[in-house]
Amino acid sequence: MKVESVPPKRHLPPLLKLALEMGPLAVFFFGNAYSERLGVAPDDKLFVATGAFIAATTVALAVHFALLRRLPIMPLVSGVVVLVFGGLTLALQDKTFIMMKPTIVNTLFGLVLLGGLLFNRSLLSVVLDSMFALTEEGWRKLTFRWGLFFLALAVLNEVVWRTQTEDFWVNFKVFGIMPLTIAFALAQTPLLLRHERKDEAGAEAG
Repeated sequence: MKVESVPPKRHLPPLLKLALEMGPLAVFFFGNAYSERLGVAPDDKLFVATGAFIAATTVALAVHFALLRRLPIMPLVSGVVVLVFGGLTLALQDKTFIMMKPTIVNTLFGLVLLGGLLFNRSLLSVVLDSMFALTEEGWRKLTFRWGLFFLALAVLNEVVWRTQTEDFWVNFKVFGIMPLTIAFALAQTPLLLRHERKDEAGAEAG
C-alpha cells in the first residue's frame, strides 16, 4: 500500500503577511483621521472607520484564504470578532463595542493559552501558526509568557479606551498595540534560542 506524503504547510511571505495584518488597521486609522474632510461629522468618524475596518478585514481574510486555502486561528478569531463587534457598533450606533474588541480578542487568546497549560497542552503553536521548533519546556515557557502578555494587553486597552479620547484610543490601537507586540516577540529571542529543538541527526554529525 502506497503511503502518500503530506504536502508541507504553506506560509505567506513575511511582507505580504504583514500587509494583510496591518492593512485593515491602516484603513481604520485613515478612516477615523480623514473622514471629516469628506463631510463626516466628528461624532461619526469612528462609525465610518469601523465600517471601513470591517470591509478591509473581510478582504484581507479572503485574500489569505485564496492564497493558502486555510485561515490561521489568530487572524480568523480576530476577524470574526471584528465582524461581530464592528457590526454591533454600526447596528446599535454604540462605539463601546469596537473599542472593546481588542479586550475581547486578547483576553480570549490569553485564557486559551493559560488554560491549555492547566491540561499540559502548549497551544501557542496552534494559536500563532508558529514555525518554531522548540522543546516541550520551551513551548511551555513561551506559552505562559504570551498568555500573560495577551491579558496585559487586554487590561491596557480597557484603561486606554475608558480614560482617553476616541482619537487617542485609535492611535493606541494602530501605533501602540502592534509595536508592543513586536517588542515583546523580539524579547523572547533568547528563550527561543535556548530551547530550540536540535535535529538528532545533525547533533550526531556534529
